Amino acid sequence: MDERMRWMLGGTTRRSRLRFDGWIAGMGTSSGTRVVLGHWQRSPFGPFSDVMLERADGERLLLAPTRETADFIRDTYTFDTVRLVPVGVHVVGDTWTVTAGPLDLRFTTGRRRLLGCVLRAVPGGLAGRPAWSALMDWPARVLLPGVRTRGSTDAGHREWYGARDLLPIRTVSAAFEDTDLGGAAPVEPPVRFGFGSAPRKPALTRVTTTVALDSRCGPVARQSGQRAGGRHGGRWRGSVGHGR
Repeated sequence: MDERMRWMLGGTTRRSRLRFDGWIAGMGTSSGTRVVLGHWQRSPFGPFSDVMLERADGERLLLAPTRETADFIRDTYTFDTVRLVPVGVHVVGDTWTVTAGPLDLRFTTGRRRLLGCVLRAVPGGLAGRPAWSALMDWPARVLLPGVRTRGSTDAGHREWYGARDLLPIRTVSAAFEDTDLGGAAPVEPPVRFGFGSAPRKPALTRVTTTVALDSRCGPVARQSGQRAGGRHGGRWRGSVGHGR
């Protein structure tokens, strides 16, 4: 068993739990499109990034770099359309540049506020514990309306989000299929991919996410057996991307 699979399956009860460490950026645009970027530096699939969009007309779109990651995300959240495209993320200082097939995105972060300073002090080991995320669910709902730190998905998975940092997003420049999406705006209405939304104010959050899979199907089976199609009926478009 290689190191990645051992990390993925290791532990007493972690055999059915997957852990993702990285960043989630959530932002609205003046056109009504809301964008959620996942930039995962450590995951059972290796480092990768993905983008979820909800258009002004309500269409929910996933942009993912490989069939493997797309299948897993598609079986965890709800989408109308799934596209396999290269997803690249480049970070220089406080500027993030994202290219994901039809999407070109650039955003900048601002200075960390009080809540971000508090979250930054949370040890990584503690943030990764589901019990900690469950404890933080109520404060998160109060401080960041729409945000949940634990919940269940339509696919029967349970998830816990352990935040470790929070930075405001100051500026946004985005285009989808060469159409300008406009500047930064609140994430409003809330996105409808899963049980919770991103913070209403555009923000970049460092997070440890734990996903407990449906006990009827283990992680290896979920990664390989669901490729014929998820249970939400999204449409596949485009081709498999090989770059990240």
